[in-house]
Amino acid sequence: MTFCVALLGGSFDPVHHGHVALGALFARLLQCDQLRVIPAGNPWQKKNGLVASAEQRIAMLELAFADAGLAITLDRQEIERTRATYTIDTLRNVRAELGADASIVFLMGADQLRHLDTWHDWHALFALAHIGVAARPGYSLETASLPKPVAKELQQRQANLAQLRNTPSGHVYLAEHLAVDISSTQVRAALQRGEQANSLVSPVVLDYIQQHNLYKT
Repeated sequence: MTFCVALLGGSFDPVHHGHVALGALFARLLQCDQLRVIPAGNPWQKKNGLVASAEQRIAMLELAFADAGLAITLDRQEIERTRATYTIDTLRNVRAELGADASIVFLMGADQLRHLDTWHDWHALFALAHIGVAARPGYSLETASLPKPVAKELQQRQANLAQLRNTPSGHVYLAEHLAVDISSTQVRAALQRGEQANSLVSPVVLDYIQQHNLYKT
């Protein structure tokens, strides 16, 4: 059987229930051999930078996924880069590591899909990996106003889970099972206002945030 890895990238500043739910959903749907989480280093589309340090974000990731009972592999390649972080470079590295036959499925929310055509060298992503997309409330995959180039790629590449699981790259799977609408921006704003964030973030992550005095201002 083809080795299958699901890749979950992001700033994770901080990691929240939506991130964990996305990883859990595709780990279950794909029955993947590895759920690999890749915290961003210097994401070029983030204008204001990151609040928590790389090591703090990694610590929170380990706590959140362990609390959910999900085994993950942490990939530090993006935080170890000294230049801008591009997904295409990360996928090239993972492909080189795993070989030509492995199934690589890059995970994202439907809101990210709507901006896919702004990603660096985005057309080349499909030669390296599949894309697994999960809908969030307000981002229905049926009604989302996708840019025409992205919509065209989806029409050509939409596939079922078995095709993703047993082929290396090139397909898109649209899952509509993820009813979690949370963003890290929303979490940071709630914490800055001193609000309870238990519905947004794992209790063990909240404890870590409080212990390290993060996201106060």
